[in-house]
Amino acid sequence: MNANEIIEFIAKSEKKTPVKVYLKGKLDRLSFPESIKNFTTDEVGTIFGEWKVVEPFLKENKEWIDDTVIENDRRNSAIPLVDMKKFNARIEPGAFIRDQVEIGDSAVIMMGAVINIGAVIGEGTMIDMGAVLGGRATVGKNCHIGAGTVLAGVVEPASAQPVIVEDNVLIGANAVVLEGIRVGEGSVVAAGAIVIQDVEPYTVVAGTPAKKIKDIDEKTKSKTGLIDALREL
Repeated sequence: MNANEIIEFIAKSEKKTPVKVYLKGKLDRLSFPESIKNFTTDEVGTIFGEWKVVEPFLKENKEWIDDTVIENDRRNSAIPLVDMKKFNARIEPGAFIRDQVEIGDSAVIMMGAVINIGAVIGEGTMIDMGAVLGGRATVGKNCHIGAGTVLAGVVEPASAQPVIVEDNVLIGANAVVLEGIRVGEGSVVAAGAIVIQDVEPYTVVAGTPAKKIKDIDEKTKSKTGLIDALREL
């Protein structure tokens, strides 16, 4: 998705505040509208729905409800979490992945990773623990994005360019790649680096700000090779 498509998607989406409510009382007296999903017995149960519907329903029926516990994890949210079942990838618990993203076959998304709308992740790429891919960030095939790394997102201004990481790139832990930067194919970004300019293909960069320290050589390849077994499903 380009920036204008994302902006239109957010602007036109229904802003939602879904809730889950545990109830007890004389629930056989309640008549649930179709907009509320209910899983109740005569005395206890659970209902799901939008707060703008559930709140007045609870108030209107308070004489039949002895107690409630209400859970919700968002308010006026424009972008739901993605349906992870559609991806042929390994996605570990605790990853937050918003709708309208692309994840290639045999990719790996580790615990605590945050993937924002419009992001693209190529085949066989691993997004490690706590990494953040901002809106429209694009990562190629067979990459490793280290734990805690941030690929800056760009949704506004719409004219700005996202981070693009080409194929076969390794980015070490806690690195930061600023918006509009292109990280060239086969390159290595050292842990903790702050990348403020494009990285040439098959080079190693390090530091704050990141600078080229050498070209990729056999020694570097031996230390940065990816493990195919981690990507098997």
